[in-house]
This record gives sequence, C-alpha cells and structure tokens, in this order.
Amino acid sequence: MGAKVVGMSLYELKKPNHFNLIKIKKKIISIKGDVSNFDAFKKVIKKYKPEIIFHLAAQPLVIDSYSKPYNTFKYNSFGTLNLLEILKENLFVKSAVFITSDKAYKNIQKKTLYKEEDELKGTDPYSASKSAADIIINSYSKSFPKTSCQIGIARAGNVIGGGDWGKNRIIPDIINCWSKNKTAIIRNPDSTRPWQHVLEPVYGYLLLAKLLYKRKISSGEAFNFGPNYRRDITVKKLVLRLSKLWPKTIVKVIKKKPEYKEDKFLKLNSQKAKEKLNWSTLLTFEKLCKLTLEWYFNWSKNKYRKNYYLTSSKQILEYSKIIFKK
Repeated sequence: MGAKVVGMSLYELKKPNHFNLIKIKKKIISIKGDVSNFDAFKKVIKKYKPEIIFHLAAQPLVIDSYSKPYNTFKYNSFGTLNLLEILKENLFVKSAVFITSDKAYKNIQKKTLYKEEDELKGTDPYSASKSAADIIINSYSKSFPKTSCQIGIARAGNVIGGGDWGKNRIIPDIINCWSKNKTAIIRNPDSTRPWQHVLEPVYGYLLLAKLLYKRKISSGEAFNFGPNYRRDITVKKLVLRLSKLWPKTIVKVIKKKPEYKEDKFLKLNSQKAKEKLNWSTLLTFEKLCKLTLEWYFNWSKNKYRKNYYLTSSKQILEYSKIIFKK
C-alpha cells in the first residue's frame, strides 16, 4: 500500500516459517527486539517515528501458556502496557491498533455471540493475559484522552491460512500429517470456533487504523472481527471439508479428555465492525478452505524451491478484488 514498514519481533523462528519462506526481510526494516523490554522498545519507536502501529506481539498459544504462564503475561500484558506508555510520550504516532483476542471474553460455554461490551474474564493464562491487556488499554485510553494517538482494540476469531506452522493448531497439525501421508487425528471434534481466513481480520485492522488516523471513530473503542456464518463450524466439519481438497487423506476422530481446559464454544458478534467500519467477512466457508489448502498444497509439492512471496501476494490480490467488488 506504499507504506514504509518496520517490523519488530523476538525472531524465535522454527523451520518452516512464513517469514523466511517469503523472504520479507528484504522488503521491510526488520528489528530483533523484545516488547517487554521498555527501554529497548522505546528506542526503536523513537528511532523510526511511525505514524501508525499494529501491535500483535504476543505469546499466542493457549497450551504454551500453561507451561510458560509468566512469559505469557510478560509479553501479552506488560508488552501492551509498555507500548501504551511509549505512545503517551511520543506525539508522532497518530493511530495504534492493539490486537488482543476473542478469548479475552468470559466464556459461559453457551452458543451465544459475544459482543464488545461483554465481560472480559479469561481463565487460562493466555486468555487472562489478553483480558488484562484489554483492560489496560481501556484504562489508558480513558485516563489519558488528550494524547495525540487514537487507539483501537481488535478482537479477532480463529484465523487460518497459508504459512502458519504454530504448534498445537489444527491446520498446521493436519498439514504436517497429510504432507507425510500420515493419519490426521482430531481430539476435540465438537469444539466450535469463529474460523476465518487471515486476510479477513487484517483487512479489518487496516480499516480501523485508517479511520482512527482520520479521527472518524472514537479512541479506545473495541471491535470484534469474526465470520458471518449462520451455522456453527466444528473442528470435525472443518477438517473433513479440508480433507476433500487434499488427495489421499486419512482422518481419525479420537474423543480424548484434554490435558488442559479449552473452551468448547466460541462465537463473535461483529455487527459493530459492520456498522462503523463497513467491514464483514467476504469469503464463504468453501472459499476459506480452498485458499488455505491451495497454499499448503503448493508448499508440500515444492517445499523450498518456490517463490512463496508470489504465492502469498497472489492470494492477497485475489482477496483485494473481492473487496473492490463488494
């Protein structure tokens, strides 16, 4: 979109990973840094003077939060606090979008759609750290309203798409099995999640940043970004549909009591984003599955011999055409 982009990350990358496959380091300014280190974080912000910030730095896995609870709160909650304190002091930042999580809500385990004003009360360390981050953001936006930076909060549903190899995530897990002609095992087949392609909420974040920058919406507001599907999409339904798009797959359903507590039902009400941002998901469930499997199938056939920047860019362009048609 013509912006000068600076990225900051811990760089704890395993192989394969999207960052290296698309060779994005050659196209942006890439900084190795820790958001929980206030002085180092502040130094990077002051050096590059960004006008717009997207804050996604986090320990992103529920299961890992049980084995590393301290680090989960350190990065997810205090990393957010550090950025807010930096924004308070630096007037050149005009808008900042903080991506927290749909899991920040108090989950009452019913098939209800959570709204932005619902109670924030995550129980596992990951969810609690995101609830805490959300509360901290709200506190700063209300306590320091005269800051030049307009702040927005984004709570997205479960994203899938090419290039994700996160540990203990359903798509990477089944792709790792299928690419090796192994059986994919589903342990929580009846759990529902607000599945959406990663480009859907990213489009929402861009819209939110733009409207905050232009001061068309109030600072401190939260927005849900989730799919429009009327029917619940279970893990089992998602995997079985994906299996039809991948040749010679074997899926085995094993109902097993999870080692750690995970929520069974989770759905978002994204009406506010539709009304204030003119955003809603644009891809059907079928298209979501097709785009995701298309990327991974290309990877499985070509491994590291393909230009994945072009693969990902092609899907972004395809999605952009859908935006302009709406």
